[in-house]
Amino acid sequence: MTAQNSLATALKTVRKARGLSQEAFSDVSSRTYLSSLERGLKSPTLSKLNELCEVMNIHPLTLLTLAYGGNGQRNGDQLLARVQRELEEIRSEE
Repeated sequence: MTAQNSLATALKTVRKARGLSQEAFSDVSSRTYLSSLERGLKSPTLSKLNELCEVMNIHPLTLLTLAYGGNGQRNGDQLLARVQRELEEIRSEE
Protein backbone atom coordinates (compact mmCIF):
# COMPACT_ATOMS: atom_id res chain seq x y z
CA MET A 1 0.00 0.00 0.00
CA THR A 2 1.42 3.40 -0.93
CA ALA A 3 1.60 6.32 1.46
CA GLN A 4 -1.07 8.10 -0.58
CA ASN A 5 -3.47 5.17 -0.23
CA SER A 6 -2.61 4.87 3.46
CA LEU A 7 -3.47 8.53 3.98
CA ALA A 8 -6.73 8.01 2.10
CA THR A 9 -7.62 5.08 4.35
CA ALA A 10 -6.61 6.96 7.51
CA LEU A 11 -8.66 10.00 6.52
CA LYS A 12 -11.77 7.93 5.91
CA THR A 13 -11.22 5.93 9.11
CA VAL A 14 -10.93 9.02 11.30
CA ARG A 15 -13.85 10.78 9.60
CA LYS A 16 -16.12 7.79 10.20
CA ALA A 17 -14.82 7.25 13.76
CA ARG A 18 -15.72 10.86 14.52
CA GLY A 19 -19.19 10.31 13.04
CA LEU A 20 -18.68 12.96 10.37
CA SER A 21 -20.19 12.96 6.91
CA GLN A 22 -18.28 14.30 3.93
CA GLU A 23 -20.66 17.27 4.00
CA ALA A 24 -19.34 18.18 7.48
CA PHE A 25 -16.19 19.43 5.74
CA SER A 26 -18.06 21.90 3.52
CA ASP A 27 -16.38 24.93 5.14
CA VAL A 28 -12.92 23.69 4.13
CA SER A 29 -13.52 21.35 1.19
CA SER A 30 -16.06 20.22 -1.35
CA ARG A 31 -17.55 16.77 -0.94
CA THR A 32 -16.11 15.85 -4.34
CA TYR A 33 -12.58 16.82 -3.28
CA LEU A 34 -12.87 14.97 0.03
CA SER A 35 -14.14 11.90 -1.81
CA SER A 36 -11.15 12.06 -4.16
CA LEU A 37 -8.81 12.27 -1.15
CA GLU A 38 -10.46 9.27 0.48
CA ARG A 39 -10.10 7.26 -2.71
CA GLY A 40 -6.42 8.16 -3.02
CA LEU A 41 -6.92 10.06 -6.27
CA LYS A 42 -5.51 13.31 -4.90
CA SER A 43 -3.07 14.36 -2.20
CA PRO A 44 -3.74 17.32 0.08
CA THR A 45 -1.32 20.15 0.74
CA LEU A 46 -0.12 20.54 4.32
CA SER A 47 -2.42 23.52 4.69
CA LYS A 48 -5.44 21.53 3.49
CA LEU A 49 -4.45 18.58 5.69
CA ASN A 50 -4.41 20.92 8.68
CA GLU A 51 -7.88 22.26 7.80
CA LEU A 52 -9.30 18.75 7.45
CA CYS A 53 -7.80 17.73 10.80
CA GLU A 54 -9.30 20.78 12.48
CA VAL A 55 -12.74 19.62 11.37
CA MET A 56 -12.02 16.15 12.80
CA ASN A 57 -10.54 17.72 15.96
CA ILE A 58 -7.23 15.85 15.70
CA HIS A 59 -3.62 16.89 15.19
CA PRO A 60 -2.28 16.28 11.67
CA LEU A 61 0.44 14.05 13.13
CA THR A 62 -2.28 11.78 14.48
CA LEU A 63 -3.62 11.29 10.98
CA LEU A 64 -0.14 10.76 9.55
CA THR A 65 0.72 8.29 12.31
CA LEU A 66 -2.39 6.31 11.46
CA ALA A 67 -1.48 6.50 7.75
CA TYR A 68 2.08 5.28 8.23
CA GLY A 69 1.61 3.05 11.28
CA GLY A 70 -1.72 1.52 10.46
CA ASN A 71 -4.34 0.53 12.99
CA GLY A 72 -2.00 -1.65 15.06
CA GLN A 73 -0.98 -0.08 18.35
CA ARG A 74 2.45 -1.71 18.20
CA ASN A 75 3.18 -0.24 14.76
CA GLY A 76 1.97 3.18 15.89
CA ASP A 77 4.05 3.03 19.07
CA GLN A 78 7.16 2.00 17.11
CA LEU A 79 6.61 4.81 14.63
CA LEU A 80 6.19 7.40 17.36
CA ALA A 81 9.34 6.15 19.12
CA ARG A 82 11.26 6.46 15.85
CA VAL A 83 9.99 10.00 15.28
CA GLN A 84 10.98 10.94 18.83
CA ARG A 85 14.50 9.57 18.32
CA GLU A 86 14.87 11.38 15.00
CA LEU A 87 13.68 14.67 16.51
CA GLU A 88 16.18 14.32 19.34
CA GLU A 89 18.97 13.62 16.82
CA ILE A 90 18.05 16.66 14.75
CA ARG A 91 17.86 18.91 17.80
CA SER A 92 21.24 17.72 19.05
CA GLU A 93 22.81 18.57 15.68
CA GLU A 94 21.60 22.19 15.71
